[in-house]
Amino acid sequence: MLEIKDIAFSKEGKDILKGIDLSIPDGKLYVLTGPNGGGKTTLAKMIAGIEYPDRGSIKLDGEELVGLDPTERAKRGVSFAFQHPVRFKGFTVRELLNIAAGRTLTEEELSQLLQQVGLTSESYADRAVDSHLSGGEIKRIEIASVLVRQSKLAIFDEPEAGIDLWSFNSLIRVFENIRDRRQGTLMIISHQERILSIADEIIMIQDGKVGLRGPRSLMFPLICKNDCGIRAAGEGEGCECDR
Repeated sequence: MLEIKDIAFSKEGKDILKGIDLSIPDGKLYVLTGPNGGGKTTLAKMIAGIEYPDRGSIKLDGEELVGLDPTERAKRGVSFAFQHPVRFKGFTVRELLNIAAGRTLTEEELSQLLQQVGLTSESYADRAVDSHLSGGEIKRIEIASVLVRQSKLAIFDEPEAGIDLWSFNSLIRVFENIRDRRQGTLMIISHQERILSIADEIIMIQDGKVGLRGPRSLMFPLICKNDCGIRAAGEGEGCECDR
């Protein structure tokens, strides 16, 4: 259980988060959506320890996270996947995943892990994590590094950013697989219609506060009516309610 109480944050004189209260039960896929600049990514960074709040509490299974750095939070089960993943020059995919796992993976474990994200061990295990990998490939490798940690809470910041439509569709299947296996709690920040469509619950963050919240079946039409910029993969602005 993730419990967020009265989280506030200001930067350069601007109030970005204005007393966020949010309770996230275990074992579901949550999508945070809402207008650009509403505070979604800032809230995710607060949970991961990349940013620190001016006030408030963030607890995971009853343990206070505020004051802990990202490494300490990772040890307690929080993983964060950046919108634009870091490329680690000098590391192979194998080495990166071994570091994420905290041990040396067997060939079978490595193969199964890469298969989960639509890659093969034969083609990718010994490739360098550098600019030769496409945006879709590096996204899937980052997701694999999150999966191998078996985190209690995995946060993905706009995983669709910068990847092609084919890779995006593959990512959707990965998230559906994680959701169906109930491998911990997933929190995805996104405006994409396809990602919203696989959520168990959708939470709108706007103007630094929690707005609408509820199951996908109830939330999707309400979000569209509120014109929150939902996008269809490979298309322009707009949601399926309008088509």
